[in-house]
Amino acid sequence: MTGDRMQLPSASVTIQIPFHDVDLMAVAWHGHYAKYFEIARCALLDKVNYNYNEMKESGYSWPIIDLRIRYAKPAHFGQEVEVVASLVEYDLRLKIDYLIRDAASGTRLTKGHTVQVAVDQRTGEMLLGSPPVLYEKLGLEA
Repeated sequence: MTGDRMQLPSASVTIQIPFHDVDLMAVAWHGHYAKYFEIARCALLDKVNYNYNEMKESGYSWPIIDLRIRYAKPAHFGQEVEVVASLVEYDLRLKIDYLIRDAASGTRLTKGHTVQVAVDQRTGEMLLGSPPVLYEKLGLEA
């Protein structure tokens, strides 16, 4: 499902690039962008009442199996950035798109996505589709 029937949720967070995330040229190290995605993803999961603790309580873990990042412009020390996480698929997997932009100008800095799959915690088996609890949290029928 890609959102044809409904508006899928999104969430945004504002992050000020800290000193400990930058290199000698005051540019955010590329590996920290996954952390910025994670912060926005947690805000999105909180918004749909299915955060990591709720996932665990429901009997499923949702490991990330794919992470893509495309860097357009660097983020710098002290810069405020807005990180937007948008759910774009949920039928067979959770696919979340990300956009990082300068908070003041709106200039796009980075985009990417993650893919997560449901794993039954009792058996360790990956599900071939999303479990009913996800549909419930999104207000949909499985």
